[in-house]
Amino acid sequence: MLKIQVKTFEELTKQELYSLLQLRSEVFVVEQDCVYQDIDGKDQKALHVLGFKEDKLVAYTRIFKPGDYFKEPSIGRVVVIKSERAYKYGYDIMKASIKAITEHFNPSLVKISAQVYLTKFYTNLGFTAIGEEYLEDDIPHIAMIKELTL
Repeated sequence: MLKIQVKTFEELTKQELYSLLQLRSEVFVVEQDCVYQDIDGKDQKALHVLGFKEDKLVAYTRIFKPGDYFKEPSIGRVVVIKSERAYKYGYDIMKASIKAITEHFNPSLVKISAQVYLTKFYTNLGFTAIGEEYLEDDIPHIAMIKELTL
């Protein structure tokens, strides 16, 4: 089971910031062989959802209030370290992120920009694809939304 923490940018320790940037780079840049600007100036606006297993960051997302990324509140940079994916921590970190969005922003829906190959994963969490596929950093993505029951 993951130990979940939700923090503002200012609340992150230097070690937590280093760990989340290292994890994002390990997966999105190295594993996915995608050169892109991960440090995009948006981390300061985000709430950071950190998933720890025995004091090691193994799962992460960042969430945004309405208007900071999309018109709707959103979840992005969803990542689980490769060695821990068999434990389904992706579901745990996403459920914690949806809960955090609900608690902080009380919205009626949440939007994500999902890598297309993960559509089934997000569908299993209650998301529905909307619109057409598009390229983001040369990786096929699709917008997805989830209606939230308040």
